[in-house]
Amino acid sequence: MEQGWVLESFHLEAGQLARAMAGVSAAEWRLPTRCVPWTVSDLLAHVRVVIAWLPGMLAEPAPTRAEVSAAEYYRPDGRFAPDTNAARITLAQEHAAEQFSGAALADDFNTTWQQVDRLCRAEPDDRVVRTRHGDPMLLSEFLLTRVVEVAVHGLDLADALGREPWLTSQAADLVQSLLLGPDGAATLEKLGWGQLRFLRKATGREPITGEEASDASRLNIRWLTLG
Repeated sequence: MEQGWVLESFHLEAGQLARAMAGVSAAEWRLPTRCVPWTVSDLLAHVRVVIAWLPGMLAEPAPTRAEVSAAEYYRPDGRFAPDTNAARITLAQEHAAEQFSGAALADDFNTTWQQVDRLCRAEPDDRVVRTRHGDPMLLSEFLLTRVVEVAVHGLDLADALGREPWLTSQAADLVQSLLLGPDGAATLEKLGWGQLRFLRKATGREPITGEEASDASRLNIRWLTLG
């Protein structure tokens, strides 16, 4: 995956999320989300946490070579086990609780994503990083997983707040490419789904019928394991 394209998608999607969250009211921060047991504030804290791993990763020596792609990162192993998910839930809740208000949390997210964006732009295209799970990955491939996080949870936050999705076309195209490969548009045409509907169904944001699952299985969709 070309690093410049991924970085631009991250920049646009994270900026869109930051702008959307800047207008959230005090009551809205406490609304529930589909990512139980997280509230709106907890979920934004989670997105902040998962992109805040990057400065530490970039400060470490680069592994010799990349061994894991973005699609392989989402494999169903211990990173999505019940105890790991429980720790993920607690970490987000603790970070949300550390902020004085929802507005402070929104400001913290805005500062964090801009720092990550700035640091990543200073790295070469062949930069390799090691994730907290031990995966040696190209920075561009790991950044792609962060675009997935910001984009998909952006849909969750928009739904919780009763707003129209603010998903950018650049991030939507990138996630679609991860799931469907370079011929994604042709695959969507065969399914008869629009892009947003596909992304919702493919990431568990909308139910998928048995017939739809059968149709999708014949088209070699990459189903990601998501926590």
